[in-house]
Amino acid sequence: MSSGILASEPDTADWRSLQAGLAARGERRLVLLEGARDLSIQWLKALMPSLELDGGLWVGVAADAPDDRLTAIEPVKARQWLGRETSLVAWDGWQGNPPDAFAALAGTLKAGGLLFWLMPELENWGSFPDPDYGRTSLDHGQVHPFAGRMARILEADSSVIRVNPGVPAATALPKLSIPASEFEVATTSDQQDLIRKLVAFGLGRRRRPLVVTADRGRGKSAALGMAAAQLLQQGRRQVLVTAPSIENVNALFHHARETLGAEVTDASDDWLETVSGARLRFLSVRDLLREKPEAEVVMVDEAAAVPVSLLKRVLMGWPRVAFASTVHGYEGAGRGFAIRFRQILDQATPQWQSQTLSRPVRWARGDLLEPLISSLFLLSADHNPGDVPEAAAGDVVIEPWSPARASGAELADAFGLLVDAHYRTTPADLRQWMDDPAARSWRALVHGKTVGVLWGAVEGGLSRDLAEQVASGKRRVRGHLLPQSLASHSGFPEAASQRGLRTIRIAVTAGARRLGIGRSLVAAATAGAAEEGLDYTGTSFGGSSDLYAFWGSCGLELARIGLQREVTSGEYPVQMVHALNAEGAVLLEQVRARLARHWLVLVPLNWKHLDPGLLADMTSGLPPTCRPDAADIRDLQHYGNGYRGFRLMVPVLRDLSLVRGVMSWMRGHAEAHLWCRAVLQGWSWPELQEEGLCSGQRDGEDRLRGLVRELLKSWQEV
Repeated sequence: MSSGILASEPDTADWRSLQAGLAARGERRLVLLEGARDLSIQWLKALMPSLELDGGLWVGVAADAPDDRLTAIEPVKARQWLGRETSLVAWDGWQGNPPDAFAALAGTLKAGGLLFWLMPELENWGSFPDPDYGRTSLDHGQVHPFAGRMARILEADSSVIRVNPGVPAATALPKLSIPASEFEVATTSDQQDLIRKLVAFGLGRRRRPLVVTADRGRGKSAALGMAAAQLLQQGRRQVLVTAPSIENVNALFHHARETLGAEVTDASDDWLETVSGARLRFLSVRDLLREKPEAEVVMVDEAAAVPVSLLKRVLMGWPRVAFASTVHGYEGAGRGFAIRFRQILDQATPQWQSQTLSRPVRWARGDLLEPLISSLFLLSADHNPGDVPEAAAGDVVIEPWSPARASGAELADAFGLLVDAHYRTTPADLRQWMDDPAARSWRALVHGKTVGVLWGAVEGGLSRDLAEQVASGKRRVRGHLLPQSLASHSGFPEAASQRGLRTIRIAVTAGARRLGIGRSLVAAATAGAAEEGLDYTGTSFGGSSDLYAFWGSCGLELARIGLQREVTSGEYPVQMVHALNAEGAVLLEQVRARLARHWLVLVPLNWKHLDPGLLADMTSGLPPTCRPDAADIRDLQHYGNGYRGFRLMVPVLRDLSLVRGVMSWMRGHAEAHLWCRAVLQGWSWPELQEEGLCSGQRDGEDRLRGLVRELLKSWQEV
């Protein structure tokens, strides 16, 4: 309980001196305000009038802001500040601490910046009922290992300035030596190299994309803006810029305008025009792909936050495309982006180039806040097993593992593996992994080195009444992704009342994948779930043929495919399940039978653009629902011989896809993609021609007729 009376007042002169000293040195600091919330706010109100503020933020209830000059925002708006600068952030942790937002706003602080964090005393963090936990289904009364770990890091870091306004003791501020020359924000040699490379790329040959990676605060957006301006000066007529939101490119446009100076004749927030009529223009990714305007150069900033499928369409849509992304981040893991996207670049544009920025721009190399934030949220977590030793499958050890009880090095190593393997893994995932009481994890070791990790969570077990409401669409409960999804889309309440283990993440280091470690991890998780008495195991992932094949090899079967593409992967979510007992088997059989009955209607309505190879795989794995009768076989024979038209045959051809064994036979055929597009997905002949599957209707029909003739000849059941 707070007395409401400050026991210690801030020495405003000392704090002004600290702020000036940090600015001169190019550094920033975290100030931890411990103890009663009301006293911390009072203390800030006493201090704030004496501090320099330029773009300060208050993250909390607007009415409680300690200074009118602070812009009050909610944590969910933190992403809008990526690419912008602040001089001070005051974060009211009593209102909740979403890790991604906190890390993002810390990265906006410029040299001389102070990050005030209002929280309970450090010793109470492990049991602090953080209001943000309820948002992610973590509202439980147990200890919070994630917060406890942060408290230990803060307590051990001498750069953290700790203030407890309820304790009558003076705060010892750091004594900063005066540098020989004051820190100034200036273009670094890294940036100059990047600008030169961007200009050469933008004026150079087609189909040689450039990928730029950097940590936060390295000035990549500024470099993009200066390079874009130089490209306009050197003859390019239109340079397009895209990003997840226009706020992400504020710095880019600012530096482009500064570089062009008086050459700018007209401008707004999202475009500018020069005296020669050349233009720099922002479009959202989806607007860019919908409008497809002509441009010599396209720049994609914050590329890690854009689905890979959209990045690929941008890559193939314009002659010169540059992609820029953070290496470690809270808006999407840049390393995962680089790994996933590199595969596409290698295939589509093998002469692609890369450039990195390592030297910070907004603060000095000696800044102490960046490594602290990185440590708190494992932003730089690296998995580096070195050369995986030669090993046989018998040398692989699979064991249950708890990230909450792991050493710091083990945790960083395992989390780094997840970051490398998955397109978007953030600090919020780390918190969920460590703090969720439903989490279950296993790791794979080869000669003592971690080479694989599986993170799962127990879901379901809802009461009968609640499960009925979920299945009918009347209720939605936080968490329980897989059982709720199956219940609401299949219509079977049992899917929400049964209990299952969903695999959230699985990762195996590249050098160990030849040993079947992924399947071994899934087998261990399956055995663990069976021992726990669960009804099934399952997974949900952005659909791709390789992932579908992997999960199928682990014994899981298709249970559902989502109607909307995922924001993160840009793919349709695919859910697969493996039954562990009789009840689970009955449910899975019912769900799959219902999906199969609806499949031929759902595909052209909802999944017209699903990858045809994946569609063929899924269709071949569904329970057969059709068996052609004599009339169907006669029609197929007539169609194959050219006596019946395609439009009249579509119902028979679609039914044929769900005859036992037909799609399994067809998957390996050269015309399988044409069949999926034309028959199952209902593409028009011009659409098929544009994709290169046929040269027109006559050619397409001839190919399909030939396929039917081969099928009739080789498939005995038909």
